[in-house]
Amino acid sequence: MGQSPFLPFALPDIGDDEIAEVVDTLKSGWITTGPKAKRFEQAFAEFLGDPQIECIAVNSATAGLHLALEAIGLGPGDEVITTTHTFTATAEVVRYLGADVKLVDIDPATLNIDVKAIEAAITPRTKAIMPVHYAGLAVDMIAVLDIARRHGLRVIDDAAHALPTTLEKELIGTLGTDATVFSFYANKTMTTGEGGMLVTRNPEIAKRARIMRLHGMSRDAFDRFTAKVPSWYYEIVAPGFKYNLTDIAAALGLHQLKRLPAFQARREQIAASFNGAFADLPLILPPVAPEGDTHAWHLYVVRLADDAPITRDAFIEGMFAAGIGCSVHYVPLHLHPYWRDRYGLTPEQFPQSQKAFERTVSLPLYTAMSDADVERVIAAVRALLA
Repeated sequence: MGQSPFLPFALPDIGDDEIAEVVDTLKSGWITTGPKAKRFEQAFAEFLGDPQIECIAVNSATAGLHLALEAIGLGPGDEVITTTHTFTATAEVVRYLGADVKLVDIDPATLNIDVKAIEAAITPRTKAIMPVHYAGLAVDMIAVLDIARRHGLRVIDDAAHALPTTLEKELIGTLGTDATVFSFYANKTMTTGEGGMLVTRNPEIAKRARIMRLHGMSRDAFDRFTAKVPSWYYEIVAPGFKYNLTDIAAALGLHQLKRLPAFQARREQIAASFNGAFADLPLILPPVAPEGDTHAWHLYVVRLADDAPITRDAFIEGMFAAGIGCSVHYVPLHLHPYWRDRYGLTPEQFPQSQKAFERTVSLPLYTAMSDADVERVIAAVRALLA
């Protein structure tokens, strides 16, 4: 028998309904932001189940985070507290607005931001807290929101991994933050290729984000071409951005969103298979959601234990040799030249993130995996570590 084909780290799960909807969009003549983007926003609001939440579709979660921070008036002299253990997008949006990032360490049990470290990092310049729901496990938002209330801070959570994560049975995005931002990037729990959604209960943030999403125009193109006033007239009220989601992308989102509960159930099933198969190995397995809550399982992240027979890098090489793609989430921000040099950061300041980074591996976990694919990953991991 020949070698099995390479099993990639992630693949999107695109069905016939998504393809048909995209084709319908292409034939409709409305391919940029229009009726389907609006329908997608409405469907997302219905999914969240709170009539007071407004949803603003954007071309990336990075764009959504930027819009949310801009809408709360973040600017030079301000600081935003976030975790070092994240992708650079979480932090770079703060710098777009001339503000500064205050990076803190993670809780070694959850790999989420250390809530105690948040409180210790607050200064008179602090304006907002940006927690990241790492891998799809909810941050202790009750504690974060309590800190924010006591110190008069805003909270914008980076929920790129966290659809449909719950905390105390409430969906992330409905917990009373100033804004929450989801990602629909190609490897996320649902995808529009590139894309994201900013959700907020604050009408001022929603209004500002809608204007800034498309060049600071007082009316977006869809309204201009369907409203009663002269279709050609618009006003620029701010120097906005180009962050709108196209109808082609929204067409994917409409059907991906319908499939999200089934996607989550499958991810949960794969994670449970891994947890059972790896229980006796020298690994720290990912934390599971508390009883009654939902982990989105965007990522399945294991850590090699102190007594593991090989290093993390050798493990990834061994998996690759077995034809299986792995990844590392993340190279922490404190190790990247820009963040390290700008803020004078050292690994010693972030002992938990540093230790996790040196030992973590993200294994393939996506809904397009077959049971045979899952067994293949299990066999490869066991061959390297058992």
